[in-house]
Amino acid sequence: MPPSTDDQPGKKLPERKPRRGGGRRPGKQPGAPGAYLAWNDHPDGTIPHFPQGACACGADLAGAGDLGVRYSHQVTDLPEARAQTVQHGRHEVRCACGRIHVAGAPPEAAGAPGTVTYGLNFQAWCVFLMVMHHIPVERCADIIESMSGARPSDGWVHGLLARAAEAVAVAGQAIRALIILARVICGDETPVRSGPGPKTRKKYLHVACTNLLTCYFLGDRDLASFKSFVYSDLHGTVVVHDRYQNYDSFDGISHQLRTQHLLRDLEDAAQSYPDAIWPAQIASELRAPLHAANVARDQGLAVVPDEAITGHLRLFRHGVNAGLSAVRRVPGATTKQPPALHLLECLKHREADVLRFLTDTAVPPTSNQADYAEFGVMRTRRWMPWHAGGPGPAKAA
Repeated sequence: MPPSTDDQPGKKLPERKPRRGGGRRPGKQPGAPGAYLAWNDHPDGTIPHFPQGACACGADLAGAGDLGVRYSHQVTDLPEARAQTVQHGRHEVRCACGRIHVAGAPPEAAGAPGTVTYGLNFQAWCVFLMVMHHIPVERCADIIESMSGARPSDGWVHGLLARAAEAVAVAGQAIRALIILARVICGDETPVRSGPGPKTRKKYLHVACTNLLTCYFLGDRDLASFKSFVYSDLHGTVVVHDRYQNYDSFDGISHQLRTQHLLRDLEDAAQSYPDAIWPAQIASELRAPLHAANVARDQGLAVVPDEAITGHLRLFRHGVNAGLSAVRRVPGATTKQPPALHLLECLKHREADVLRFLTDTAVPPTSNQADYAEFGVMRTRRWMPWHAGGPGPAKAA
């Protein structure tokens, strides 16, 4: 039965589930950045207000003496935005020599003479809503209409994406070059619908980013697409990724395996082996170094001190060895092995790639930045204009 029938007569209400999160209070957490409306010492304008009416003595207050401002109030608001149509008249003049000259069209009136075009601010608002705030095309046109009173067509709004991409092509190349030169980047790939056709037609959106820069590429999940992206041009770069096999095909990079994926796989192992101790032990002893790395990074340390992690690493390795002794390889060259075995072998044989964030605090243990970059595109996948195999728009934060 649907939840809407929970309050029907004679039906017992479902028990409330306990809150998750270890007793965390709702709302803003201690230490989290806040926001408030501060007093502006240099307001954009001042409106004087004087008492009106009559005094108790019967005199009109319009003739009372001004003693100055007694109280002040500030209101921060947005001015009403309405689309305005400005006509640009291009004059022609005749020189003394007889030659005739016609004034050139300003950038905001680049259309053919006698036509009406949307101005640069109008175009910029559309691109801003779609790209920065991930608003789909139709909703973007609706918002622009609500703001300005003029509604552009959905096709015109969609066409702005290609025009904007062309306008920032040089900047995109510069961002790609800076990504290649970065010492640490986060990489990821995710399926996404691309172009017209059935819903099953999908490509993969590749993301490479730092805390300031993001570069996109639309292709497949094969090695050829990885090589066409930035990875073939990396040398000495640390890439934070999800253990997908294609990342291991490039000799010029070092690896940091995403710890949130490892912890998720350890949770799966705990469910598959409910009586085993090693999944919880490994997860606990991996979270402790993560906390130590955050503390060291906040303190400006380049490396996590040994005294903060030695005991945890010893228990981490003991847990991995215990897991390997319990989860045995299934005989047979083509036999599918347990997922927990692949996880344990990764933790055992790629420990340096799992714990690289301890020896270099500039390396993030996760790649949440790549997830955020992908999430924005996934929200706007209905209007993605990129061609398969071509670079997507680069973005600077």
